[in-house]
Amino acid sequence: MRLQKFLAQSGIASRRKSEELIKNGIIKVNNKIISEMGYKIDPEKDKIYVNDKEIKINNNKIYIMLNKPVGYITTLSDEFNRKKVIDLINIKERIFPIGRLDYDTSGLLLLTNDGDLTHKLTHPSFEIIKTYIAKVKGILTKDEIKNFENGLMIEDYITSPAKLDVIRTNTDNSIIKISIREGKNRQVRKMCAAIGHPVIDLKRIAIDNITLGNLPEGEYRYLSDREINHLKNL
Repeated sequence: MRLQKFLAQSGIASRRKSEELIKNGIIKVNNKIISEMGYKIDPEKDKIYVNDKEIKINNNKIYIMLNKPVGYITTLSDEFNRKKVIDLINIKERIFPIGRLDYDTSGLLLLTNDGDLTHKLTHPSFEIIKTYIAKVKGILTKDEIKNFENGLMIEDYITSPAKLDVIRTNTDNSIIKISIREGKNRQVRKMCAAIGHPVIDLKRIAIDNITLGNLPEGEYRYLSDREINHLKNL
């Protein structure tokens, strides 16, 4: 088994974050610091340490949905001592967010200690649909909506086809529903800005068909077996 996969399955971090831990030289295998990607271990024989604490695979998988408020970060540590989403969840197991939501974005965030599921839901090749409700400045034209849906040049990449529906408008702004299959940094905000309609407020309401529903802001719940099985079978 590759070391980063073991770390992900043990609930230490997602596979991508586990690779960062390896690069930073804080992972030991049998008291030897490992910094190379793809290093293979035998979980039955080798002893793996993170910051000198022995780690074992965690078979108690946790799957949680949080309605993230604005003003919380999704990283597990922060040099500026900002509020973290993990502080909102009162459980003893170590879990981590699946992907991220910006500091100034609210809504549906999944957290788990299942590294394999995290990899599936965050890797671009799986193209998992994320749906948002946004309040944006101004009134969108048909051409702007078409450009948004067909793909936009954002910095050094062109966005994949997306979906945009106008829910309602007034004289100054619009409420829109957006579905994308990507998850690049602040992508929805950048896409809206690219068509001349900066985001005022942004909330994620669904990942595929797993919906936020009426979960109060700042509260969390465990996913149902049906929801877990659906995500695993995507």
